[in-house]
Amino acid sequence: DVGAIAEIHQIINRLADEGLAVVVISSYLPEIMNLSDRILVCRQGRIVEEFSPAEATEEKIMYAAVH
Repeated sequence: DVGAIAEIHQIINRLADEGLAVVVISSYLPEIMNLSDRILVCRQGRIVEEFSPAEATEEKIMYAAVH
């Protein structure tokens, strides 16, 4: 539910603020773009692209995922 998702996001942000690395795997791009310090795109089990939040767009991420 929405409340649980918000709580999970708060926990992730708190852990990241404490200096811990947090790996988030999601196909929901707005979530990834809001939570991430960097975004890695995988295709066929390999990292094919890396974006900073400033340069990432949903279009760039999707293009990297399929091309």
